[in-house]
Parts: sequence; C-alpha cells; structure tokens
Amino acid sequence: MTKTRDILRKLINPFTTRHDSGNKVNKEESIEAIVEFERKAFRYDTLVTATRNFSEKLGEGGFGPVFKGQLEDGREVAVKRLAVGSRQGENQFANEASLLSGVQHKNVVHLYGFCINGADRLLVYEYVANESLDKILFACSNDCPKRAELNWQRRYSIMLAVAKGLLYLHEGTQTPIIHRDIKAANILLDQRWVPKIADFGMARLFPEDESHVNTRVAGTNGYMAPEYLMHGWLSPKADVYSFGVVVLELVTGCRCHSFVPLPGTDAKNLLEWAWMLYKERRVLEMVDPKIRPNLDLAQVSTCVHIGLLCTQAEPKQRPDMRRISILFTKQPSTLEEPSRPGIPGRRYTSRPHLTSGTLDSSRNSLSSSGSGTGSSSYSTLASTSASALASSSKGKGLQL
Repeated sequence: MTKTRDILRKLINPFTTRHDSGNKVNKEESIEAIVEFERKAFRYDTLVTATRNFSEKLGEGGFGPVFKGQLEDGREVAVKRLAVGSRQGENQFANEASLLSGVQHKNVVHLYGFCINGADRLLVYEYVANESLDKILFACSNDCPKRAELNWQRRYSIMLAVAKGLLYLHEGTQTPIIHRDIKAANILLDQRWVPKIADFGMARLFPEDESHVNTRVAGTNGYMAPEYLMHGWLSPKADVYSFGVVVLELVTGCRCHSFVPLPGTDAKNLLEWAWMLYKERRVLEMVDPKIRPNLDLAQVSTCVHIGLLCTQAEPKQRPDMRRISILFTKQPSTLEEPSRPGIPGRRYTSRPHLTSGTLDSSRNSLSSSGSGTGSSSYSTLASTSASALASSSKGKGLQL
C-alpha cells in the first residue's frame, strides 16, 4: 500500500499544490486528494474476477487491450490494461487517472477507478454499449445496421451533448481541461445514443490566466487547429476547432481526413467544400444523402454555420463553448458571418517535419480502418499517441 500511496502522491501533486506549498490548506487538499484516489483504487483480483480473467476483449490499441467486465455490485465496466513496461503507458495512466478522477458529467466517460499491481496499470471505466461515433457514422449500412438509426435528430442531439461536455471541461472543472483530440472516434454512444467524450490520454490542464500555452504538437490529422498544428499554440479554442470539424462530419457523413473531392469542385478537403457550398448558398447539397428526408432545414443551416464559425483560421474569431451552446438555439440569419476555415495559408505555414500522416499515424490508421482487432468502440479508448504522452510544455502552463 505504501508504494501505491507514493504513486498516488505523484499523480495528484501537480494538481493540488501551488507556489505556497507550505500552506496548511494546500496540505489538507493533498490529503483529501490522496484519500479520494485510494477510494477509487481496485484490487487486482477484483478486476480479474470482474473480467473473467480478462477474457472478453473489447478492443486493442497502441498501449494495450480493453476488456469488458462486471463488478460485484452489478456495474458493467471497461478495463483498460496498459502494456507492461511502457513509459508512454505510465504517462497515460497518470494523465487519465489524474484528470478524470474528479470529472463528473453525463457527456464525459466516467472513470470508476484504477489498479496498480506490480508493473500492471489498469483503468476502470463505465461500459458504454454502442460503438464509437465514427464506427457508425462512417460505416456502410450493410456492415453496420445502426448506421440507418443515426438520423438527423440523433446527430443534432449528439452535437448539443458534446458541446455541453466540452463546456464542462473548459469551464466546469476546478482547472480548465483541454482534451486535445476531439474527434468522432473519441465520442462513445451509450444504449440511448447519449454521447460521452472519451480518451483523455492527451488532455492537458489549462491555466485560466493565459491566452495559450506552447506545447509539443500531438493529435489527429484533420482535427487540429492550424495555430496548434503549426506553432504548438494550445488553448480551449483548439477543442472548439475540433468540435467544428465533428459538426461538419455529422452533417455531411464524410470523414475529414479521408475526404474525396466530388466531381466539379476544386475543394481539397471537407472544410473547403463546406465553405464553398455555404458561400454559394447550396448548404443542402452537403447534407448526408441518407438523412435528407424529413430534415429540419433551419437546424441544418445553423449547424453548418456553427461548424464554420468554430473552424475559422483565427482562434480569437472562434466562439467559446458557452457561446456555441447558445448559438444552437439561434436562426442562421441572426448569426455572425464566418470567415474562411483554418486552412494552412500565409499565416499558418506548415513546418517541414509536419507532413500528412506524421502525427499520430497509429491512431489514424486505427480509427479509419473500422475493422480488425480494434473495430469496437474501445479500440480508440485503448490507444493514445506516444508523442502526446511524451509532450511537455515549452512555455507557461501546467504539465504532468
């Protein structure tokens, strides 16, 4: 237990101590945090029993498999077992256990607890029954019967709920949390189609008194904001940009990083295509053909407008998540005009070593394949970018 306590102290210290570390209040907070962590600690044999000796695999990622289990109290769980001896896995364990330990929101996947057993590191999450959003949204209807159930109203509800989850992370926690990898593959859907933001291996705390922090770039191609991709400038507006991409994916049914230009268009990617159709007032043409019947055209127009506002090149022009939640209730005619999406250009010039596929290639291949060992919703939950987990802050800000 002493070893476990030492590890827990290392996990919670960056988040419970300030510069006046001798302050009695801070010491009390540290003690309370340790108690809270120990309350969440599972015995290894409990998880062996719950998972029937890790027999039902839900998915396999870069840092180990995820298994389904059931606790003695009846709760179904997903147990992520990090690869033994992986430094990145150790960092991932610390990151997710620390950040998620105090997070409680219906649109954020719930971490029940963890287990430290010798070299083993396990994280215990609530079990989310449905596939991840990308497995349903980008699947052929013949391969995924649930694809036909993903109608417009469900897509719209998913947008609203993910916006609420991000608003909570940015404003509802003691210190704002930037997810850094918002994408369809990291949105899990429960049996009632309620979305839950998952995979916090890349997440970072964000100091409220800063406009941005400088950090090493890690994420998924197509979802990263240009100022973050090109310069490592990280702020909550990076999550806003990623959210905007997801909104446009839900409207169009097209995956952003494998977008195939349609005949008669010069658009090189999803954002260019959406921008072109928006400017030409041909929004209906970008809607996924499978959901065009019985559409609420005003809602669709508002969502496209919001998606473009979120993906503007200038981070200052993007609305924050609180504003976005309000915009969903507005008519498109009352919204401010978006500027061109954040496509690398004069200001955001690509750095030589950041070429397509360089960042997070293992996660891209996993999330885009939709088949194989990691075809379940938890294959993404199990994998986190090595570059992200090894990242450190170059400027002001907090780091693990």
